[in-house]
Amino acid sequence: MALSRSARLAALTIAATSFTLIAAAPAPTPGSPGIGDTYFPYLGNGGYDARHYTLDVAYNPDTDRLDGRTTLTARATQNLSSFDLDLQKLTVTRVEVDGRRADFTRTGDEIVVTPRTAIRKNRTFDVTVAYNGIPEPLNGPIVFGSDYGWMKTPDGVFVACEPNAASTWFPSSDHPADKATYDIRIKAPKGLTGVSNGRLVATYDTKDNQTVHHWRESKPMATYLATASIGKFDVRTGRTPAGTPIYVAIDPVLANDNTVDVYAVTAEATDYWSRVFGPYPFEETGAVVDDMPQAGFSLETQTKPSYSAVRSESTIVHELAHQWFGDSVSVERWKHIWLNEGFATYAQWLWSEHKGIRSAHDSFRAAYDARPAGSTFWDIVVADPQRDTMFASAVYQRGAMTLQQLREYIGDKAFFRLLPAWVKQNRYGNATTADFKKLAERIGGKDLDALFDTWLYRPGKPAL
Repeated sequence: MALSRSARLAALTIAATSFTLIAAAPAPTPGSPGIGDTYFPYLGNGGYDARHYTLDVAYNPDTDRLDGRTTLTARATQNLSSFDLDLQKLTVTRVEVDGRRADFTRTGDEIVVTPRTAIRKNRTFDVTVAYNGIPEPLNGPIVFGSDYGWMKTPDGVFVACEPNAASTWFPSSDHPADKATYDIRIKAPKGLTGVSNGRLVATYDTKDNQTVHHWRESKPMATYLATASIGKFDVRTGRTPAGTPIYVAIDPVLANDNTVDVYAVTAEATDYWSRVFGPYPFEETGAVVDDMPQAGFSLETQTKPSYSAVRSESTIVHELAHQWFGDSVSVERWKHIWLNEGFATYAQWLWSEHKGIRSAHDSFRAAYDARPAGSTFWDIVVADPQRDTMFASAVYQRGAMTLQQLREYIGDKAFFRLLPAWVKQNRYGNATTADFKKLAERIGGKDLDALFDTWLYRPGKPAL
């Protein structure tokens, strides 16, 4: 059948349009080697969005050797010719993309993966990495001059990775802006317990006299909050008075330390913060307490804060407050770290107020009066404290002071509406200081430019 002139013109138009669309499709390009954080330019990776990690790690404390296999499920955010993963020092033996062997190269802590065929934008893909070696902790000025990451203990390892040490033990997009869910299987010699995030879904012995503990974190989690702490632990499980499942693992060496009842305080604080900050955001609460006093710090490991020795009640309530501020609501970039540490420190002040020990106002005055105007404490710009001083005491204390000033300016009613509203608005996501200011202005009904400028963006001791 012959086409009419108008039909032929229409067909040509459609063909030309189709050609234009095909021609306009961008060619595959490499994903960027960093997510765009000025503090850590090569942390995280561009070109894809991490969705789920399946981690299989086998660890032998006698040799300190780790054998790992990680599968990352991700969605491409551009047409990818290649993409990066973050992994420090461990040896990569094989990489597969969607079950097919892929080429890879390595530059420092960056693994560049080139699949056999380009990955189209919006397509979900799997990348599997087999690797091994002896993990090394990081050390430097960032975390109080202490080792952090994968740290050997007398009977296993203590794993606490903020801000940039998750890649000391598994390949990842190692930045809190790229959160994912997790399945973590820890294989270690019988008699040792592997503790990780979320809920324990299976425990089984293998033929080679090993035990596997399989943990599942079904809520999005930043890489630095993942753990695979291994050792001899006394484990206590149950529920908080309000019904949240709880799992507390304590090194037997510390069993007779009566400084604080970690289980009881964890249960009480989880329930109290659930009333103040909104519903507990995860499936389980708990703690890992290990005999690692040389680490000198604790970490808000998601669902199970990690303590490098038995800590005080105040430390426990601080790390549990992080489950809302830092874990559920994570920073978009590391310069916003006061949104984690200032809030958790303020939670310590709220706890003292709750217990009738000291009001938050009096805690503010004590912190403010303790440091003269000439103290270097006041030199830190809390809204952008710089990488090597991102955990300076000012980030914690002046961050908390900011919240007390905000509370007194907008009033208790608005302030205690603001805290759960902030968590609800950004649940399982990422946020910035500007986001918090905007919400605080909306709920408080006042302009906060001057308050935030004085307490967060300007060095020097503010006048009261």
